[in-house]
Amino acid sequence: MKVVLKDLTKKFPNRNKKIRDEVIAVSNFNIEIPDGKLIGLLGPSGCGKSTALNLLCGLQKPTSGQIFFGEDDVTNLPAENRGVGMVFQNYALYPHLTVQQNIIFPLENLKGAQKLTKEQMAAKAYEAAKLVQIEELMDRKPNELSGGQQQRVAIARALVKMPRLLLMDEPLSNLDARLRLQTREEIRRIQRETKITTIFVTHDQEEAMSISDLIVVMKEGVIHQVGKPQEVYDNPVNLFVAKFLGTPPINVFAGEVKDGKLFIGKEAVLSVKGVADKKVYVGIRPEGFVLDENGALSCMLDEVEVMGRDITVVSRHEALDGVEIRSIISADNKVEAKDGIVKFSLKPHKVHLFDQETEERIYFES
Repeated sequence: MKVVLKDLTKKFPNRNKKIRDEVIAVSNFNIEIPDGKLIGLLGPSGCGKSTALNLLCGLQKPTSGQIFFGEDDVTNLPAENRGVGMVFQNYALYPHLTVQQNIIFPLENLKGAQKLTKEQMAAKAYEAAKLVQIEELMDRKPNELSGGQQQRVAIARALVKMPRLLLMDEPLSNLDARLRLQTREEIRRIQRETKITTIFVTHDQEEAMSISDLIVVMKEGVIHQVGKPQEVYDNPVNLFVAKFLGTPPINVFAGEVKDGKLFIGKEAVLSVKGVADKKVYVGIRPEGFVLDENGALSCMLDEVEVMGRDITVVSRHEALDGVEIRSIISADNKVEAKDGIVKFSLKPHKVHLFDQETEERIYFES
């Protein structure tokens, strides 16, 4: 099912009664979510991700704007009539019920023509449990399950009615690193099998990029960029998006453009045709450095971290906006510093320029 949000805005009263201005949690959302895709809603804590999900499922009403499921305007439709499945961060399982009873619970509220017999409900619960590979745990209670198993029960419960839309609010945040990796792969597998349009909320950019068809990057209730994960990583529209995506994060320098040349400190490091003379921020991805004894960028070497197939060169530069530069190069390289200085040339497609005032992207030809 295609989902369309038009000018969607949600405001809350300010808790400080002396301040009349309302708090804007979601501001003028305009986005079309394609049918059958998994969308990662990504941003720092407090950016409005969970509020957007609550608006979609009907737990909160928007201040203005519209929500469409397919061609249907569901903006004022009650939550129970939207056909949405929701998976919460804290699982929200009933501790006194078995796994089977937890999964069946949403089916017990069906009425009229949709009402099911006990046998039909048990069969649907088994199908949902099998989909998330917990069918052998049906008689256990939540306190007898691991965190990963509890999360699978929560997913099965959301899927048992085969919703039109599946919403997941930070579903992996309570799991350890190994289970997070395993469960996110399972979520992707389940989504592909069911082809249910799914919106996955997280502040973990690696999580979002690894399983999403599209990512939506948010900040302070505003959508900053929408696109395929690799496209957004390679072509961020502003400094916030560039800094938010990537592990290790992008290296940011204060720079200046003069006569078509990009300067970092006193060194001309790159040709940037078509850019007017101005001060800029220079973002260089960790993989954008090439170890080169004749390279234009000189950095003070701190240490070399051997990671197996890769080497991370940790260095410093007076123009750096941060503590250290992290450059990832092949382990085939031998890092030699002369007088404590290591030199790099740069891959132009891994270098991004941003206006120092607006922080918007500046495009250039190398």
